[in-house]
Amino acid sequence: MKKFLVLLVLALVAVSTFAAYEIAFIVKATDSDFWQYTIVGAKNAEYDLDGAINVTVYGPPSESDIDQQIAILENVVSTMPDAIVMSSTSSDAPSAILNDAYEAGIPIVLIDNFVYDTGYTAFLATDNAKGGSLAADLLVKNLEDRGIALEGKIGLISAMAGVQVLVDRDDGFKARMAEIAPDLEILPTRYIDNDIAKGANATEDLLIANNDIVGFFADNNHSGDGVARVIEEQGLGEKVIAVAYDSDPLEVEAVKSGALKGLIVQDPHGMGYKGVMFAFMALKGEAFPSYFDTGVYVITPDVVDESTGILDPFTRQRY
Repeated sequence: MKKFLVLLVLALVAVSTFAAYEIAFIVKATDSDFWQYTIVGAKNAEYDLDGAINVTVYGPPSESDIDQQIAILENVVSTMPDAIVMSSTSSDAPSAILNDAYEAGIPIVLIDNFVYDTGYTAFLATDNAKGGSLAADLLVKNLEDRGIALEGKIGLISAMAGVQVLVDRDDGFKARMAEIAPDLEILPTRYIDNDIAKGANATEDLLIANNDIVGFFADNNHSGDGVARVIEEQGLGEKVIAVAYDSDPLEVEAVKSGALKGLIVQDPHGMGYKGVMFAFMALKGEAFPSYFDTGVYVITPDVVDESTGILDPFTRQRY
């Protein structure tokens, strides 16, 4: 981290009086607070570089709009921006387009999700398998603290099928649960197309069909919102232990109310900020790592009030 900060200072002092670089910032969805947080980071980087870059934001309304994100990418590449920073929902659909852009000399910085079979300049992401493992630890600790036996069933609510970052989270969760609570059965994953209402419906369905459910893991903010809604409405906070990934205002309120016992939180602001900075450093010929772990945090009720900066990057907005 210290080395990165030194490089960042070098990048800042290297700002020249030439025309601003055009950096395209493509997110998975515009309907999600998580991706809005990455945008805050990207625009803060633009602000800190004081006229050296212009960051233009693109993205489909929902993470389920993969085809639309690919169409956006095609349009962006046709304008030949100086650099592209992208979080791709699919790990393979944009490969050829990104590779052509990379071979044409456009720096490609990937954030959050890796894209296979393409050249790229840098990749910044959370260790999602570790995050899933931490979710398992948090769920089991809360069960033990309440004297709930480590037996019965666990519901796993996932935003979408086939998205690598979610696969990594879920696999990390299941592997850790097998180690620390082998008598808990994890039910087949329910996929909800990143829709909060579908997440709530899936939670209700699992509760009705399984009277021995003792917990839930929701692997992103929309699935977390759906699970928390049902736990809150049915007053199950002390009987069914739910933990979730990411943060948005509804999830934070659910932690405060007890509907969620904690959140596994990434650093979306850091992804956006450092992603844009790495793109700028590439354009300036500065050195930087090809892979950067943006970190993961465990937010529980006892620290939620002091974690505003990581939970709500809008509080860090400078532009």
